This record gives sequence, C-alpha cells and structure tokens, in this order.
Amino acid sequence: MNRLSAALLLSAALASPALAFDVKAMSEDEKAAFGEAVRDYLMENPQVLVEAITVLETRQAEQSAQNDVALVEAHRDAIFNDDHSWVGGNPDGDLTMVEFIDYRCGVCRQFNQEILDAVEEDGNIRLILKEFPILGEESELSSRFAISVHQIAGDDAYKAAHDALITLRGPATIEALRVIADDIGLEADGILQHMNTEAVTGILRENRQLAEAMAIQGTPTFVIGDQLLRGVPRVGVAETIAQIRETM
Repeated sequence: MNRLSAALLLSAALASPALAFDVKAMSEDEKAAFGEAVRDYLMENPQVLVEAITVLETRQAEQSAQNDVALVEAHRDAIFNDDHSWVGGNPDGDLTMVEFIDYRCGVCRQFNQEILDAVEEDGNIRLILKEFPILGEESELSSRFAISVHQIAGDDAYKAAHDALITLRGPATIEALRVIADDIGLEADGILQHMNTEAVTGILRENRQLAEAMAIQGTPTFVIGDQLLRGVPRVGVAETIAQIRETM
C-alpha cells in the first residue's frame, strides 16, 4: 500500500464509518504505511481532531441527558412526592423544582436568593428542598437542625431556619443553632434533642439513598420537570426554567 492509497483510504474511513476496514487484515508493511498516512493526515489537518472531539462530547452530553431523564422517571415518586421534604413556592404549581442542598455549600449559598427570586417571579413553581449534607459535620448538624425544626414546628419555621442557615456567618455549631432557634421563636432544647432521633436520621438516609440511585454526588443538584441538572445552569435559573417551560 503506497502512501497515496493509504491517505485515500484514511480519508474515506474518516468521512464514513460505513467504509471502515479491518486493520488486522493488513500486512506489517501496509500497517506501517497506513500509520504514517494517518500521522501525516492529522498533522496537515489538525482540525479533524478538534471536530472529532466536539462530536464525541456532544454525543456524550446527549446520552448523559437521556440517561438523566430516565433516572428522573424511575425515581419520580421519591423525588416529587415524598412525605417529608419542605414544599414552598406555589404548592399547586404546574412545574416542580427540587433542589438537593447542603447549607455549607458555597454555591448553594451564593445562588440561594437567585433561586427564590426565580420561583417568586414565575409564580407557578412548586419548590421542594431536599436536605443532602455531604460536606462534613457542620453540614450534618445544619440539616438535622432544619429537619428537626420542620418536624416540630412546621413549614413556616423550617423556611425561617433555612434562611438563617443558608446565610449563617461563622461555624454551624450547636451554640449557633441554639441562637437561630431562639431568634425564630422556638424552644431550642426541644429542637436540639430531636435532631438525633430516628425520625430525623431516617429522612437523611432516604435522601442519601435517592441521591446514590441517581448518581448525585454534589450540591446544588436540581430536578426541574423531567430535567436533572447537576449544578447551577450556566444560563441562569430563570432562563433555564423558561427553556424547560417551552418544552412542556
């Protein structure tokens, strides 16, 4: 096989996978010539590599998105209809947004207000917060406190605790949690004692099992409609909601 023939064969193979051939059937001399032709072709046309990588990344992203849609469908009840997560926004809204949160997560804290603003501006979003502490002891304490408040004092108290925790400056210690309880008008001792009960632990266990089943490893992670978003979308929360609504 001369270099011209090898180059033509390479070009055909790159142009159409249907024209692919069996390299194993080549002789050693043909393999060497073909390898040289491949090298020469790529050196003269490096954009081919860029194009191939772009196509590969696009296909992988599309496959990942399809897999995530399947994950949402498979775990729909646990995501949207558990009996323990706080529900805000418009409880009767036509679009549900779920956020897996960690109160010590810098990105969760940074984008918290943007999320709340987008929900309020839309007016028709059912917002669910799932406690998912993954960043250490302070994260665990914060989520246990929030769940304890929710179970003992209800939705409004939970929202007040959430707002205090997500904006808390300094460590999330037991002393800091006691101050938050006092500030929102709750009896701190009862809240703190309830934090370590099975009622609270069971919710964290369920949330972690759901996250594991959906390959969720970081916060924030969102489920908006049937879309699983691993992190804050680059175009922004409000724009993402608008784009998802266009597909409804």
